[in-house]
Amino acid sequence: MLLWGLFATSALAQQPAAAPAPPPLLPLGTAPPAAQQPHLEFVFEERVTLSPAVVLGDTAFGHRQYIPITGGTIAGPKLKGEVIPGGWDFQLGLANGCRTLTADYFIRAEDGTVIHILNQGTMCPGQRGFFRPTFEAPKGPHDWLTGGTFVVTLELDTTGATPAQGGGPPQLGAIRLKFYQVK
Repeated sequence: MLLWGLFATSALAQQPAAAPAPPPLLPLGTAPPAAQQPHLEFVFEERVTLSPAVVLGDTAFGHRQYIPITGGTIAGPKLKGEVIPGGWDFQLGLANGCRTLTADYFIRAEDGTVIHILNQGTMCPGQRGFFRPTFEAPKGPHDWLTGGTFVVTLELDTTGATPAQGGGPPQLGAIRLKFYQVK
């Protein structure tokens, strides 16, 4: 009996401590405490230079155009480098006044690593546009981009805009994209 008691005590002592109970679930639709909510961390900004839009015109889906990406600069606390010339910003103007954008391009980090970006979103008049980028980085120091979740804001950079022919709006020479990681 004494041997059995020692065995049972020894077995209990070797078992890991029980994990603390998770906090109780809040009623459905209740905002979680601030410490449990996601937040955004600014990681870098791109200034992307552009050629004038190539207008295809009205299609069955809307007004189609694309804008060639001619280069750019990347600066920020987590990434520095350049936008590689040769990408595209495909745009579709919808009947409701909104515009879908799909930018597909490559960047080169300061260390020479080439990274693919596919940035998608919708912009509507009177609303702030947010975009969802996905990254494809090679394994190594920049693969945090591939596994992360990000959101992007867009600002028109009117520095160096050229007057349009025919009295239309000036041709935009660049945009600025601010990248934030969801934490």
